[in-house]
Amino acid sequence: MRGFKIPYSVAEIDAAAEAVLRENNLVDAYVRPVAWRGSEMMGVSAQATKINLAIAAWPWPSYFSPELRAKGIRLNISSWRRPAPDTAPVHAKAAGLYMICTMSKHVAEDQGYHDSLMLDYRGQVAEATGANIFLLQDGKLHTPKPDCFLDGITRRTVIDLARSEGLEVIERAIMPEEFAKTSEVFLTGTAAEVTPVGEIGPYKFTPGQVTQLLSGAYSELVRKAPTGAKGCAA
Repeated sequence: MRGFKIPYSVAEIDAAAEAVLRENNLVDAYVRPVAWRGSEMMGVSAQATKINLAIAAWPWPSYFSPELRAKGIRLNISSWRRPAPDTAPVHAKAAGLYMICTMSKHVAEDQGYHDSLMLDYRGQVAEATGANIFLLQDGKLHTPKPDCFLDGITRRTVIDLARSEGLEVIERAIMPEEFAKTSEVFLTGTAAEVTPVGEIGPYKFTPGQVTQLLSGAYSELVRKAPTGAKGCAA
């Protein structure tokens, strides 16, 4: 991002992440590099601040229980929307963009749901609060074009896995009423991995063969990684 140059190479950050995992004896873990501006000056203008970087890691066995994953998680539909590309740095994993996600998820959990579906500024399906979304319709996978939200690492990996299994994957604009003709829904993310969805607002789904296939394929793939740990957040 312009004006925000991290003073370390990708190789240096990867090596530091592996060191954090090794020193903390973590195998199945969630790793989060975080970069931020320092406190050398106060104000909207922050030209003289130093860019800092830290790496945190947490033990991370599974985001949802096996029982919950079997029947699918429940999502409400958030009243907040993902912003337009000309109003925020929507393709950056910027902490400020997660504020509406945090508020949305808090409301969802207060209402007995597990997460919240975010629409975009046009009213199209965007993503969940921290994971991308896929829909199965007539044997084909459909997923929103990431033009105003993150194109997650896990999202891209699952698209490759799906295509390697002979599934057609279509990236396009999706309206929420299309859930009425959708047979399976799942989320993808570093924390969520491949998580089946059983309900979104008034719509119900049954986790099926395609979701199970891709969930198993993704789990097998990430656990073949050299360090044995999951990668950075998508």
